[in-house]
Amino acid sequence: MDEIARNLAHEIVKKLGSIPPTARLLIAIAGFPASGKSTLAILVVNHINALLSKANADLEDSAPSPPGAVMVGLDGWHLTGAQLDATENPKLAHARRGAHWTFDGQSYVSFVRLLKTPLHEEMSAVTAPAFDHSLKDPTPHAVSIRPHHRIVVIEGLYTMLDIEVWRDAAEKMDERWWVEVEWEVAKTRLVKRHVLTGVAKDMDEAIWRADENDGPNGKFVAANMYKPTRIVGSVDDPAYSLP
Repeated sequence: MDEIARNLAHEIVKKLGSIPPTARLLIAIAGFPASGKSTLAILVVNHINALLSKANADLEDSAPSPPGAVMVGLDGWHLTGAQLDATENPKLAHARRGAHWTFDGQSYVSFVRLLKTPLHEEMSAVTAPAFDHSLKDPTPHAVSIRPHHRIVVIEGLYTMLDIEVWRDAAEKMDERWWVEVEWEVAKTRLVKRHVLTGVAKDMDEAIWRADENDGPNGKFVAANMYKPTRIVGSVDDPAYSLP
């Protein structure tokens, strides 16, 4: 996946030079659970920042805040456990946590709109929540997107969802990358990951979660996807292969 990410980073840095200095490039990365979208996002951001840092070092008069890239995870917009408890059917809401309706889609859309605000050095940072896996809940204002962050990579299952209210955010993306993987391959990775990370207490529960929640969520997005600008082939990670 690293070579793919390196090539994509070069393309994005080149594209950054073609947009106004007051604009950001927004990149959505989506794919089935365990498709590798988070790994791709991290690698792309790291490679972009390395390229931009080198370009800035080559300049005699470097800018006080050279451009950079930052990654944001959609998981930060999960509804809290307390919010799920307050739904009409709390048991179902907790069981299906991860479905699009267990996220605060409107708040996410508002965040994307803020990112499209024209940039200036004195403007305040835009903040994003993150998901704390130890608390099993989001933490607000965990990520700061500052004016020099000209490239924002947002990874998550619903970043390219073509239904209300999500569509408004998807259409504002400059790039929409779908990480392609066969569901059975993703499921194999996912089942092991659920056990390793404690999401499921054992293999049986992990398989149940994959079949009853993760798979349907991924297939829903695949059937209701805003047109991607690029399809990226998933590269297998041996760490998530079942023995």
